[in-house]
Amino acid sequence: MIIPQTICAWMVLVAVAGVQAFPTFHSHRQSINWTQPEDDWEILSIPRSIVPHVELKHLENRTNAEASISDEEFLERLKRIKNNTSKSRMLWYDNTPDGLAYPPFVDKALKLFNLKQVSYEIEHSLLSKVSCTACKAGAGLLLHYIHTGKTEGEIIKMIYQFCSNLNIQSPRVCEGVANLFGTEVVYVLQRTPLGPNEICSFVIGDGCEDTYNPYHEWEVVFPPVPKPPVMEVPVPKEGAPFFKVLQISDTHYDPHYVEGSNADCNEPLCCRLSSGRPANPNAAAGKWGDYRKCDTPKRTVDNMLSHIADTHSDIDYILWTGDLPPHDVWNQTKQENLEIIKETVRQMTEKFPGVPIFPALGNHESAPVNSFPPPYVNQVENSIAWLYDELDVQWRRWLPQSVSHTVRRGAFYSVLVRPGFRIISLNMNYCNNKNWWLLLNSTDPATELQWFIYELQSAEFSNEKVHVIGHIPPGHSDCLKVWSRNFYKIISRYENTIMAQFYGHTHFDEFEMFYDPADLSHPNNIAYIGPSVSPYYDLNPGYRIYYVDGDHDTTTRLVVDHESWIMNLKEANHYDYPIWYKLYTARAAYNMKALRPVDWDNLISELTANQELFDLYYKNYWKNSPVRPTCDAECRKRILCDAKSGRSHDRRHFCSELEAKVDDESGKSWKSWIYRGLSNSYSLLTSIVYLPKYLMGFG
Repeated sequence: MIIPQTICAWMVLVAVAGVQAFPTFHSHRQSINWTQPEDDWEILSIPRSIVPHVELKHLENRTNAEASISDEEFLERLKRIKNNTSKSRMLWYDNTPDGLAYPPFVDKALKLFNLKQVSYEIEHSLLSKVSCTACKAGAGLLLHYIHTGKTEGEIIKMIYQFCSNLNIQSPRVCEGVANLFGTEVVYVLQRTPLGPNEICSFVIGDGCEDTYNPYHEWEVVFPPVPKPPVMEVPVPKEGAPFFKVLQISDTHYDPHYVEGSNADCNEPLCCRLSSGRPANPNAAAGKWGDYRKCDTPKRTVDNMLSHIADTHSDIDYILWTGDLPPHDVWNQTKQENLEIIKETVRQMTEKFPGVPIFPALGNHESAPVNSFPPPYVNQVENSIAWLYDELDVQWRRWLPQSVSHTVRRGAFYSVLVRPGFRIISLNMNYCNNKNWWLLLNSTDPATELQWFIYELQSAEFSNEKVHVIGHIPPGHSDCLKVWSRNFYKIISRYENTIMAQFYGHTHFDEFEMFYDPADLSHPNNIAYIGPSVSPYYDLNPGYRIYYVDGDHDTTTRLVVDHESWIMNLKEANHYDYPIWYKLYTARAAYNMKALRPVDWDNLISELTANQELFDLYYKNYWKNSPVRPTCDAECRKRILCDAKSGRSHDRRHFCSELEAKVDDESGKSWKSWIYRGLSNSYSLLTSIVYLPKYLMGFG
């Protein structure tokens, strides 16, 4: 999850000072002569997980109807296809520059920068021209200073001075932001050929025009294998064996949380000794956490894990979808973040001995936050190897050795969980529009999506079903538009293979829909977005339990049902006794026949038309937080549009009809306006007709 004001505060600060004037930059500007190093990584050369990884303890297993084909057979099939085709090539067939050429696409991304309004827009994903203007001013001024020969130290000092003098943040936050982010930003801006318009269109997205940007237009290449006929997804068989699956996301464990400290401080993260004394008793941090901008104390994480281990002792495996460190992004070091990763891995190992865990990498694991250089950035001071190498060590206790190569390359992997069932974990930071390294080249960073296609094609050949896990949802505005569009096409191509997706990042309890790009009436996939453990902010802590169609002859590998569990933070602090309870079960709460894509699509239609049902969804979305804000028509449209849009920065394409229906129901559409006008006129005329005669002036 992002933090308002802090993550890119450097842009806010220079924006305010630089709004007066800054020079014009062109897309072909080049500050220094920089060429991206070649990447000779070969997908075909890496090992693959082809041995079922999980032995189920709690259920009787049946032999699946289809066994996986061997690696050798699969490669032979690819070679035969390659030899029989003349028009198309997959990336892994050819490592020459010709083999890496992609047709154009379009890009953008999300939110950013500037003071109160822009900060609010960042928090709520509501972008405007104000954010765009601030971004262009800041980017333009930084590029100007770089062009005029200012040193890195001078630029970092300038960022700190603006931040502090304008009271954008406290002096110590300003200093941390300038030092942590300044070096990386200057390095990237020295080498990018982009100007302010292209940079801000790339970073902010729909709120900042659609600037043509040839440096960031690309398409993945699909193998020359026809898409199989789309199979109608059946309702999972009642009473069949199932897997019980736990999802934990966005723990944001804060080792410096202090009960009774100031929870209402003027920094992006409070509830620490450094936050100062509370001004009054109501401003003091609670024992088990706080609804204000505070992360999770260790006692709460421990209590939750103990509760889960006792209540759900029959868990088959765990999905752990990232964001472990706290939100003090101005004050982090690589070593501290690694220690938090190690500590949380120890917690998980102790509480769930012998239970397979499938992790995904969050955007907060790096220091600085959101900084994930692609493999071609291999200088020691900039390389991300410090994180990926340690992840390989920590994750290896749960994952097969065959995934080590891709984890160390890009923190993604593929594991055959059971015969006919595979989990693929993606590093969604390569779609993160706050990952400034992508300004150098956003073209399929780390070759992750092309590898993803290779794994899915393998699964299709092997009659395997796949679950995809990651951190940032691909339809969220934090995901680059060009990356999200390519991903959307991949999901559509392999809709017979991918049965579900699982993400975190938003901290809310929600979902995202996917449709056939050529036929939006055909829903083809669902992304489950699990609730956060962290209460940051205004939220109750929570986690999810899924029931997945298990090992039997007619298994679909669909999610059969899911339930969300929460702790009421207000009551836990009041009574000093945390109670975790089941908030709702999806099928029962929303009266759903099943949890197929078509069922979720129908639910969106019902939520659009039924205010009472939407109110229930909204309560669950906020994890029944007692401090959740009210939701007006604009709020309702935003939440439903988020659910409708598995492709980022394309709300107009997916949501115009939905928004019109909400407007019509709330009386905001032009038809309703005319109808109300006519009705009011008729009522006025009627009232005049029936006025007492003495009021009409008659006797």
